Amino acid sequence: MDPGKITSSIQLPGPGDSTLLLQHLVRIQAEFNYIPDKAVADLSSSLGIPAAEIRGVIDFYSFLHLTPRGKYDILFSDSITDHMLGSRELITDLTEKLGVTVGEVRGDGRVSVDTTSCTGMCEQGPALLVNRLAINHLDQQRIEQIARLIEEDVDLADWPKEFFQIDDSIQRQDILLSSMASATGASPDTLTTLLSPEPDNVLDILQDAGLRGRGGAGFMTAIKWRSCRDTAAEQRYVVCNADEGEPGTFKDRVLLQRYAHQLIEGMTLCAHTINASKGYIYLRGEYLYLLEHLQAVLQERRDLGLLANNISGKAGFDFDIDIHLGAGAYICGEESALIESLEGKRGIPRKRPPFPVTHGYKNQPTVVNNVETFIAASQIILHGAEWFKGAGTEQSSGTKLLSISGDCERPGIYEYAFGTSIRQVLGDCGAHDTLAVQIAGAAGVTIPSEQFDRSIAFEDISTGGSFIIFNSDRNLLDMVQNFTHFFAHESCGFCTPCRVGSSLLKDLIDKLHAGHAGHYDINELNRITIIMRDTSFCGLGATAPNPVIQTLTNFPEIYERQVQHTDYEPAFDLDAALEEARQVTHCFGPEAHIKS
Repeated sequence: MDPGKITSSIQLPGPGDSTLLLQHLVRIQAEFNYIPDKAVADLSSSLGIPAAEIRGVIDFYSFLHLTPRGKYDILFSDSITDHMLGSRELITDLTEKLGVTVGEVRGDGRVSVDTTSCTGMCEQGPALLVNRLAINHLDQQRIEQIARLIEEDVDLADWPKEFFQIDDSIQRQDILLSSMASATGASPDTLTTLLSPEPDNVLDILQDAGLRGRGGAGFMTAIKWRSCRDTAAEQRYVVCNADEGEPGTFKDRVLLQRYAHQLIEGMTLCAHTINASKGYIYLRGEYLYLLEHLQAVLQERRDLGLLANNISGKAGFDFDIDIHLGAGAYICGEESALIESLEGKRGIPRKRPPFPVTHGYKNQPTVVNNVETFIAASQIILHGAEWFKGAGTEQSSGTKLLSISGDCERPGIYEYAFGTSIRQVLGDCGAHDTLAVQIAGAAGVTIPSEQFDRSIAFEDISTGGSFIIFNSDRNLLDMVQNFTHFFAHESCGFCTPCRVGSSLLKDLIDKLHAGHAGHYDINELNRITIIMRDTSFCGLGATAPNPVIQTLTNFPEIYERQVQHTDYEPAFDLDAALEEARQVTHCFGPEAHIKS
């Protein structure tokens, strides 16, 4: 299609509707494999947004591009779990077969190959995205098939269906998953039950149950909902944070795939409680394959009178939900950055206070919870506070879903009562000779074997769900290197401590990994982590040094054995860099070398 005729295929928003900017950019990217200049000009005219600002939004999100990508745009997951399963060898194999360089588009425009951050498919990797659709369980055979399909220009719709099969991988159920085991489709009776209690009663039940947000921070759900409801406003919003970008986390992906109706019920319950009429599901771009499924669930509920107008026969209770697609930005998992993105802007975290419950989407009161939290809220109202408190600890009631991957026999989703020890989890999933467990993702904690009797709980080890296992054959410095590269890539760039600090950590860890570091560099690592932790604008910058801090504390030997020099050695070898010039000029004498 001619990019000059873009307005004939993409319905542009009406004047002033700038919140739809990102959604239209996502659609245009999908159609043309990039954002043509004509599209930028049309959007600028329609929305009244300067073209430079629109280009700034495009540059911010890794799935949007101002120059063409390949017809088949392949992105290998760059998560440490994919590395552990051999992804780097597979990407080398594919690029050699296709004759393309990583990070570039092949000369004929047929294909481009690059890497992306964790795709949320950790338990069934190695994984890649082709035109943002996931293919898992990669091996040499699949790589050969993919190369052949691309060279034969086979339409993506005609690729083998098994390539795109995404499993649920539920390995262990407790009260939450068991309560929904027989739930199928939309249930008018269930929603009627959920909407029966008065809003004050709903809040009292959730408070009594002790439900805390399942994203890791653990803020009391009832307090959040009540604070939003009690704010004077004509409009309130309910937002589901389905942007689970923390490396090693994939439990919300499974919930969205299997229990979407229960999620919508939880959001509808929240809307009824806080008096909201509009909701959004912010779906991470890596989960594009779920979009059609979620849209079908929403439409089914509208058709049954369980969404939209006069829900369940309640006159005046109007509430509907739209899906907002992300475009590849880890920072948008932070709730204020998510709201910025929801408004069509770059996902830069906001200064707080004010908090989203009073000044959120469009500066109106907004509840933001993740998928697991909304589902847990709905099940508590159905089964009661005592049912929920029957599991867990006094400070951490209920259960937690863990996304388990890495060195174990049975990776997948495990549900445990809070208070369960790491040791029990390792035994259940078939982990052996475990050296360390990374809990709560790249920004989390690295637990050594002597601490395996610690428990998953807000009062001990809090987590959004990531649980990555490393056995004694692994070099933990590989993990640290992967995570520091991840944070350097995902920093939004707003504040200097994070923008510069994450790059400095990456370079120092690379230097250490290559065997060129000295004690001076170890001291620099310590100094930079303190500055980032204490002065970064948001939680990303404050927690980005965690992989370094945790391993320096718990595994100092991985650093000491890499220290080859007691004094300082530059990471860049200037004399070696001049070798090509010496070869070209055939000058090999002393004058052609840099003296050390």
